[in-house]
Amino acid sequence: MTIANIVDELDAEIARLHQVKKLLSNGSNVRPGNQVAKKSPGRKKRTLSAEARKKIAEAQRKRWAAQKAKK
Repeated sequence: MTIANIVDELDAEIARLHQVKKLLSNGSNVRPGNQVAKKSPGRKKRTLSAEARKKIAEAQRKRWAAQKAKK
């Protein structure tokens, strides 16, 4: 077998693989149950006002102080 024959066989195999890839990428062989579910959009982030952050921080400081007092 010569190098030219090997190259020709490789080219033929590459052409077959391209055909298979094209068929698979068109979705002709995909069943409805095998499709991947689309990811649903996540929750929208909520922002806190400066006043709300201040209240939360104060409450946390009170909890820390109470925990420290127990020790």
